[in-house]
Amino acid sequence: MNRKIKKEVLSLLLEGDLAKSRRELAKYDEHGLVNPLFSALYRPEEMLRWHTITIFGEVLARLADKDMEAARIIMRRYIWSLNDESGGIGWGAPEAMAEAMFHHDRLCEEYVHMLISYMIPDGPLEHQDGNFLELPALQQGLLWGIGRLAEKHAPLLLEKEVVPDLFPYLSAEDPTVRGMAVRALATLGAEVPDDLLEALLDDNRPVRVYHEGEITELSVSELAASAFTFKKQTA
Repeated sequence: MNRKIKKEVLSLLLEGDLAKSRRELAKYDEHGLVNPLFSALYRPEEMLRWHTITIFGEVLARLADKDMEAARIIMRRYIWSLNDESGGIGWGAPEAMAEAMFHHDRLCEEYVHMLISYMIPDGPLEHQDGNFLELPALQQGLLWGIGRLAEKHAPLLLEKEVVPDLFPYLSAEDPTVRGMAVRALATLGAEVPDDLLEALLDDNRPVRVYHEGEITELSVSELAASAFTFKKQTA
């Protein structure tokens, strides 16, 4: 049965029709979708992977409504996949965590600190225990996740003082990391320092941005312009 469900889930996702995938997968028990969705999360196809993130977040939110402890186990599974000791890399885990928290307030309350911790390096003091993600590919997903949460939970993220943690990413070599960071800051309504913003406005490298089922290609400068517009409006 598990193999049959896995095949059905993958077949649906490969069609690239998010609305159909949502509609058909809503007929399945959430517990039975977990492993097939984890498998799909590691697939190389870009749109399939993003649609999996969207659907997994919605499935996990429904699961949390019915069985909170089962949902916590999945969140811990994401966290473990990002741990060096897991032996894996954790592809898609930050995005999937964020999407689940976007759809479920209690999951957000319990796990937002973990998502934030992936931006924070370890410090010299005992209480300064970060879980900084070093791979640019994981940073891209993490910053997309912060931006996604900011759409719904900006006050909470501002209360958690994430803005200073985002600034270093604006100077990253990777254009997607830079773009996702400035996008998150703009969504939070945060003011970006002039020197950092000016450098971004001169960066015309492309960034692929996923939002609500669609991928749009924008330049770093176009993403930075949204933060610049906000700054002008609030000046």
